[in-house]
Amino acid sequence: MTPAQARHVRAVEVAFRRLARLRGTPALHPAGLMCAAELQVMDDGERWDVPWLDTPGRYAATVRLSRAAGLPRRLPDGLGLAVRVEQADGPGHALDLLLTSSGRGRMTRHLPLPRADALGGPYSSLLSYQVAGRTSVLAAFPRRSREAPVHGDPESLSRALSAGPLVFDLCAEATDRRWRAFAVLTVHTPLPVRPTESADFDIYAHEARDFTPGPALAAIRRAAYRGSRAGRGFGRR
Repeated sequence: MTPAQARHVRAVEVAFRRLARLRGTPALHPAGLMCAAELQVMDDGERWDVPWLDTPGRYAATVRLSRAAGLPRRLPDGLGLAVRVEQADGPGHALDLLLTSSGRGRMTRHLPLPRADALGGPYSSLLSYQVAGRTSVLAAFPRRSREAPVHGDPESLSRALSAGPLVFDLCAEATDRRWRAFAVLTVHTPLPVRPTESADFDIYAHEARDFTPGPALAAIRRAAYRGSRAGRGFGRR
């Protein structure tokens, strides 16, 4: 890393620390709904060459649904879908996924897209993962199970979950850039935690073998995580 790059990384960390300290919450996605969930890895008859994806089964999961800026619920905001898959890479080895409301096209899947309806479109990792050595963006496509919009604030999400689970199809880009499904995520029960609490989601601390975040902007994202944790007085976010 060059001195100039190091200064930029440091500036990001300081900015996120100050914002988190001012809010007393994570710097981004300050309030959200933590939920118990289940993730089922599917078998489509083709190998991924990734241990946890090539072993179909069910995993306990924790999900946090949130709004990036914390704007009023009826206004579009960047919506977040954070997922922790317990024991995805074996006992004691969880996998974290952080996805943001986005488009679905070949270009727009890399761009955050503000949205008012939590079920109104896909969520994307935005930046690429390395999946068995192949570059691949990840995405979650919500299944529309009701007509009215489900706003992304904790109260609206809780009301929606009282009527039934929220279901997402998790996909990764195939080599031809089409989406290939690998799991179904079912979000079913709000957890009794404060909206400002999170589960320490960190895609770099919780990754799986042959299923890792790509190097693009890694230093910047790590600095943002450090700053957000430090601003709230925690060792980790």
